[in-house]
Amino acid sequence: MISFIRSLFATGLALLLVLSFGPSAVNAKTVEVKLGTDAGMLAFEPSTVNISTGDSVKFVNNKLAPHNAVFEGHEELSHPDLAFAPGESWTETFNASGTYDYYCEPHRGAGMVGKVVVN
Repeated sequence: MISFIRSLFATGLALLLVLSFGPSAVNAKTVEVKLGTDAGMLAFEPSTVNISTGDSVKFVNNKLAPHNAVFEGHEELSHPDLAFAPGESWTETFNASGTYDYYCEPHRGAGMVGKVVVN
């Protein structure tokens, strides 16, 4: 009888944990940002994305390589390695609200800058 109660308690605790933590992971979304526009311009496309806490941004190398994404004041989010191959990508997850400005090191002077706004 005691083992049945322990088993029932463990099952209830597991269910509670799934219900507490599961939905947030399911509701998280990933937004794609192209490095270089389809028209071949030196820009992030889109240049500004609005997401919620816990969402991710997938950066995908598109055209006129090399590109990277360096977040001002947020080294932990930066990807300083240059992407050369079309389709090369990486994903960053944003766990705190705020505005995150970033740029492409080789093309910052050409105006290749972007912004992630996390609500």
